[in-house]
Amino acid sequence: MKRYLYLIALLLVFTSCNKFLDVQPQSQIDKNELFKTEEGFREALNGIYTSCASSSLYGGQLTFNFLDVMAQNYQFNDVQLQDIANFNYNNPQVKSMGVEVWSAGYQAITNCNYLLESIDKDKSIFSPGIYELIKGETLALRAYLHFDLCRMFAPSYLAGQAQKGIPYVTHTGITTTPFYPVGAVMDSVIRDLTAAKALLKQDPVIYSNYKVGYPSDEVSTELAFKDLLVQNRRHHLNYYAVCGELARVYLYKSDYANSLANAEEVIISNKFPFTKQEDFFETDLTKRDHIFYPELIAGWFIDTKDENAYLKGKFTNQAPQFSGTVDQVNDIYEIGNVGGDDWRLKQWFLTTASVTGGPDRAVLQKYYRTTDPLPNLHPQVAPAIRLSEMYYIAAEASFPTDPQKALDYFNIVRAQRGIGAAVDNVSADEFRELLLKEARKEFYGESQMFFMYKRLHHGVAVSATNTRPPSNGIFVFPIPDDELAYRNN
Repeated sequence: MKRYLYLIALLLVFTSCNKFLDVQPQSQIDKNELFKTEEGFREALNGIYTSCASSSLYGGQLTFNFLDVMAQNYQFNDVQLQDIANFNYNNPQVKSMGVEVWSAGYQAITNCNYLLESIDKDKSIFSPGIYELIKGETLALRAYLHFDLCRMFAPSYLAGQAQKGIPYVTHTGITTTPFYPVGAVMDSVIRDLTAAKALLKQDPVIYSNYKVGYPSDEVSTELAFKDLLVQNRRHHLNYYAVCGELARVYLYKSDYANSLANAEEVIISNKFPFTKQEDFFETDLTKRDHIFYPELIAGWFIDTKDENAYLKGKFTNQAPQFSGTVDQVNDIYEIGNVGGDDWRLKQWFLTTASVTGGPDRAVLQKYYRTTDPLPNLHPQVAPAIRLSEMYYIAAEASFPTDPQKALDYFNIVRAQRGIGAAVDNVSADEFRELLLKEARKEFYGESQMFFMYKRLHHGVAVSATNTRPPSNGIFVFPIPDDELAYRNN
């Protein structure tokens, strides 16, 4: 049977990353024909990004859905959603979400492998610099996907690097890839990212003529390039995104030196400016920056169809599926302390009456969009890697050897969010708690906090007075039953 590459995010859910060859998509292209031309490789890479931005991955489940619920950012009357918030992995809905992510993640990884197995066969078909961009991005995508699957379906590195991780799949075909220990998975992630970084050393985003900004900015050059692969490099895993992901992965291993080096490479580049206060507080909603867009190092582009079908229902002002109570959100943003000046609390939440007669709700406005045909200041994206995260990583990685440097990084982000009171003279434990609080404010609605709690093996704050103790029981998603059954047959 011929092997085929899925070029778009297909609505196919299969039971094993090794059984996908038994599934025939309705629209298929022989990979040998596809990979005869540079254009074919471009289409294949674009298809991988499309699948990553689907509702099964970063355009839905891994950004706007259950991981953020597990971070205790919302309050529900719905029993199913309560089960998600309570880490009830026996609930069929929770199980099905895990299966969806596992299947879609390994499908995207398989497509990465198809491309990577073909790209070195004839480099002469590529225009100058294109081979390096396509291969570098594809390696980065493979690593990025594996890292998040490991962060979900395996114990954390801190909990046990020798414990069972996930399959790190680098080939196509019917050979079953074994489950590797968590430490070995991290080594493979770093290997792919390091190779990607070397290939992307001539990424256009690095050069001084590549200016980051809003599409309408006169200064921004992100849309000035004719080549679509070079346009909007922040919608790709570009060179600095790879640095950012390496900073994440090294921090996951508590390798502070390498984590700091990669985070600082992004920071020192000065490529990604902090959002101006006037843009964030713009009264004209068509000109307001809701997500700190210039600070995004990389983001998954969400097209209008997927936005209307999935995202709007989560945070719609009328009857949102996800919302916290006003008291809950005020507690997260420390309204009685530094929260009174916090830009995020002022601009990200709309107070509405509860449709069930309960306490007033705080509805997230981070992903608010004006309706067509009105324009918006920036495209809709699911944040992948932020500048603020690089500062948080640099702060955490610096603290053991240079606490003042760590506090400087930490205070810079707070100041850029309207919090003028600087933090000074704190212990390591106090600093960790402060960092968790700030990260929770920054990443609200982005699903990063679940991973941070897990990495630190830290309790999950349910309320100001209630914390769920850390354990593999709440942090490790079960491997899909069909995957285990397939391997046992």
